[in-house]
Amino acid sequence: MPAEQSQSEPVSTPGASFQKQLSLWDTVNIIIGIVIGVSIFKLPSLVFGNAGSIEAGFVIWGLGGLLMLAGALCYAELASAIPETGGDYVFLSRTYGNGCGFLFGWAQFIAINPGNIGIMSYVFADYAIEFLNASGYEIPEGWSVILAAASVCILIFLNLLGLMVGKWAQNILTLAKVIGLAAIFVSGLYLGLQGTGETVVEPVIKNPNSELHFGLAMVFVLYAFGGWNDAAFVAAEVKEPGKNIPRALIAGTGGILVIYLLINFAYLWGLGSTRLLKSSTPAAELLGNAWGDYGTQIISLIIMISSLGAINGLIITGSRVNVRLGMDHHFFAALARWNERVNAPLYSLLSQGVISIVMIFLVGTETGRGLIDAPFTLIQGDFIKWEQYQDGFDTLLVATAPLFWTFFLLTGLSLIILRYKSPQMERPFRVPLYPVTPILFCLTCLYMLYASLEYARGLALLGLIPVLIGVPLYWTSRRKGR
Repeated sequence: MPAEQSQSEPVSTPGASFQKQLSLWDTVNIIIGIVIGVSIFKLPSLVFGNAGSIEAGFVIWGLGGLLMLAGALCYAELASAIPETGGDYVFLSRTYGNGCGFLFGWAQFIAINPGNIGIMSYVFADYAIEFLNASGYEIPEGWSVILAAASVCILIFLNLLGLMVGKWAQNILTLAKVIGLAAIFVSGLYLGLQGTGETVVEPVIKNPNSELHFGLAMVFVLYAFGGWNDAAFVAAEVKEPGKNIPRALIAGTGGILVIYLLINFAYLWGLGSTRLLKSSTPAAELLGNAWGDYGTQIISLIIMISSLGAINGLIITGSRVNVRLGMDHHFFAALARWNERVNAPLYSLLSQGVISIVMIFLVGTETGRGLIDAPFTLIQGDFIKWEQYQDGFDTLLVATAPLFWTFFLLTGLSLIILRYKSPQMERPFRVPLYPVTPILFCLTCLYMLYASLEYARGLALLGLIPVLIGVPLYWTSRRKGR
């Protein structure tokens, strides 16, 4: 082998030992736990309002689920062919080279995963405050940042106790989440049977410009379905990954689609289309109508549990991408250190928690926003218009979405490229209707990338700049590795 070729190979750090402790059921719970966060409690009124009719709204939810399933089938083939820890990191490295894989791992480490954890932690904090206020406790202003950071600290601590503790926490939170969603469904049926809602068979929603917003409704739906791909990050710890990863992706995404359709039906049956369109919190209104003040507390508790389930799932899967980054690149070798006694990457979990908490304080406090603005004041004082974003949830979502869809698009394309580059690769699962399925998925990612950039504008730099710092880091790491 030529010297230059050997130098370009990634430096592998020994000591990362993966015990296969995740069953098919555990993996499905991770998918459901991450995907069903808070969107189903907030977005239905926006989706139906922009769709133009009830029928069109349900078509959009169904189409979003089918597009998610197309992506899941693509990931199922990639994960079954390359069942290694890191998911997209491995797929991108194998397709485009180590540099692309590094940028994905670095983006996950420094921006995407901490940003998603921060998003869910702010949702938990907001509803925790609402729950406590409804219970008679007065929570001082500014506590949302503290509660958001506390939720991350507690779940990081549980995962530091080992994969068994982390996965059982995930299973319990997902079960509680499903019970909560069942309560919403039952409440909708109860109100509908009592005749308190309007008829659900109302063909047209009064919105004269609805045809102009079909794409926006699809953006909301695809955001609600986001996160299912994270199951590929833990492929090395799944029992029989060649079989169970595809099964988990298909079962998880299919189950989520059914749950979303049932919950939307419950909203419409219990509230009626007019009241649903006017409500920014349909789940809270539905349970409030059914059970009074207790219903308001119940929905706050359900959303808190749902948020915690999403945070825990992101912690489990994201830390495994960090491990792969540490295995292949010298500068991050500490992230690959694996504690075999508890079967967990302790340094990876701790660093992930620290970055998430820093991000929570940066976007959620005036001091933090001032620190972010400081470098831009030399160019243009109001480059990031904070007044457009309500809180840390909006800010982190908008800043990280373009990165997320960029790497999603590259991963979808990698399936097509690997079919040509490595036709001899064993593929226990092959995506049906190839190449239509991956092309459909890639077009979806391309549209979502455009939509997220159009909305983010200047705030996209908040996610992009840290990622670009990874370019000199990669070249420095390569030279150090040699």
